[in-house]
Amino acid sequence: MGVVTDRRRVVRVRADARTERPDTLAVEEPLMVRLVPAVARSRAPVQVAAVGPVRPVVPVGGPPATPGETLTVTMRTPGHDFDLVAGWLVSEGAVAAPSDIAAMRLCPDEENTVEVALARGVEPPRARAFATTSACGVCGSDTVVEVLADLRWPVAADPVTVDPAVIAALPDRLREQQRAFDRTGGLHAAGLFTADGEPLVVREDVGRHNAVDKVVGAALRDGSLPAAGTVLQVSGRASFELVQKAARAGIPVLSAISAPSTLAVDLAQEAGVTLLGFVRGDSMNVYARADRLR
Repeated sequence: MGVVTDRRRVVRVRADARTERPDTLAVEEPLMVRLVPAVARSRAPVQVAAVGPVRPVVPVGGPPATPGETLTVTMRTPGHDFDLVAGWLVSEGAVAAPSDIAAMRLCPDEENTVEVALARGVEPPRARAFATTSACGVCGSDTVVEVLADLRWPVAADPVTVDPAVIAALPDRLREQQRAFDRTGGLHAAGLFTADGEPLVVREDVGRHNAVDKVVGAALRDGSLPAAGTVLQVSGRASFELVQKAARAGIPVLSAISAPSTLAVDLAQEAGVTLLGFVRGDSMNVYARADRLR
């Protein structure tokens, strides 16, 4: 587990008074994800349990990455880095089961670098030609058509139904799990819940897309994908990328405390993901698949 918070001096101004004191802030550091050959497992790997074969998906929009190539660099809050990498690979359409990842390890020679080896026959994602920030994940590099073309699981057919009262309670249930937010006030959160509102996994990060990737990655490594019958609750707005991540993980319901974007609604409607926004108190807006609310 990395260092999630750190202290900095701050000058607090209140009315005419100024005081200098330490403040606790969320840590933000880069994480490089590098593809390595499966033979690299001989050097202190972190093994991932297998659950069976799945079909590989050929990435859309460019050639797959090659061993030794940097797949992406993202700004994130340290901690649960293997979950982050695994979830990112799910979101890229590259993996769908723990057995798709041969090994992951922290690079001993480079700080903030995770090396990942994919199982034989698993097509790696295309390398990102840019570094993603904590505010930007996919950022429009995939379209609705591309996302729909390589969904592994029929999320639209998920029969789950959810009581609106359960949805209304999820923001508070998520907030109860935000330990680092309590100290900093500066972290997003995402949580995977059962249809009855029981928390399965909660993660925090400076980037909302990273928090979701950490949740999805934890589910992948636990062998829980597709995450059928679950609800993904996020602490911010619902963007296209978050709907994409939910759909590719087989999550049928996405709930956000703020607004969705137009493209997020379009993708949710096409993919069959129930999308809720402005979930506050006992009210909410349902933008797609309202039939799943009892």
